[in-house]
Amino acid sequence: MSKRHLILVVDDEERIVRMIRLNLEHDGFDVIEANSGMAAINQVREKLPNLVVLDVMMPGIDGYETLSLIRETSQIPVIMLTAKGEEEDRIHGLELGADDYITKPFSPRELVSRIKAVLRRTENRNPDETDAVRVDDHLLLDFGKREIWLDGELVKLRPTEYRLLYHLVKNAGWVMTYDQILAKVWGYEYRDETHYVRLYINYLRQKLEKDPSNPKYILTERGVGYRFVDYKNLSKDAAA
Repeated sequence: MSKRHLILVVDDEERIVRMIRLNLEHDGFDVIEANSGMAAINQVREKLPNLVVLDVMMPGIDGYETLSLIRETSQIPVIMLTAKGEEEDRIHGLELGADDYITKPFSPRELVSRIKAVLRRTENRNPDETDAVRVDDHLLLDFGKREIWLDGELVKLRPTEYRLLYHLVKNAGWVMTYDQILAKVWGYEYRDETHYVRLYINYLRQKLEKDPSNPKYILTERGVGYRFVDYKNLSKDAAA
């Protein structure tokens, strides 16, 4: 990577922290540590790391509660480490604002790969994010300012939700497959994580659709993927 990134590793097991530190430093990262949730929150405030690797199972406040507290003040990328492999546990972390998760035991190589992928997608802005898109009388998408307006009110989107919406809108009228969405929004490393797409599509619908169960903006193409409504033709139809 072109610049050295500072990674905060949060785990109460010294062996795990040491293993992660050695592998990250080998790949050119700088590493700081915390062995509890409160220590992690203090490190985020004081050291401003570029990314947090956060264990779920810790004494005191656990990783989920720590993540919630971090999200009150920061959108720093967070990768959760969990010994639980159940989908409900993974989704819980994502709903709280985690950017990714890795289930223990994991290979150090996989962790490094995931960290690089998360940093890429959170730091790289699309070069043509300049146009404001008026979808209809209710929805305005200003990609230049990174602002989403619904009925005159600013809608807050998390970074992953914003990237997903951006790519759907830039391909409006065309179906984006699960693979295409995963590659553009999360990275090729995530080609098997189709539940990420379903989960974040649901988030967007809850924020943008008047009736999320009967969406008019983000449409489902069953078994294939999703399509953003062809707003350009909508405008032509309205003018006619």
